[in-house]
Amino acid sequence: MTLGPGDSAAAPDPDELLCMRLRDLGLVDLDAFVAGLDGSRAAELVGAYADDVALALREARTRIAALRAAFGGPDPLNVVDTTPRQRASDTATAGAERVRIRLTGQAEAARALARLAEMAGSLVPKLFEADRRR
Repeated sequence: MTLGPGDSAAAPDPDELLCMRLRDLGLVDLDAFVAGLDGSRAAELVGAYADDVALALREARTRIAALRAAFGGPDPLNVVDTTPRQRASDTATAGAERVRIRLTGQAEAARALARLAEMAGSLVPKLFEADRRR
């Protein structure tokens, strides 16, 4: 069996494009970016870069807020407060699976949130620097 485009064993990371954009913007060295340009052209390019960084950070903020929503609602581990008899009942099996799925979803959201927050955090100083150079 061969895998082609659109066929994958695992679901694609929905945040990959945003992470790549944040990473690429973070690689920009403003001194190298405007080296050899006159003041007005350099300011124009730095302004465009700052605007792009700000837009990417807004997108990251929106996505981080959406990921935080995974942590809302009741505590999935509140099942430990139930009696052993309740947890051992035949009907509790479905509840155990729901708890497992919820905790797995929270873990995935936490990893994605941490990744985006770390990338955004490293990009914020670049925005401030670019704004000072406008």
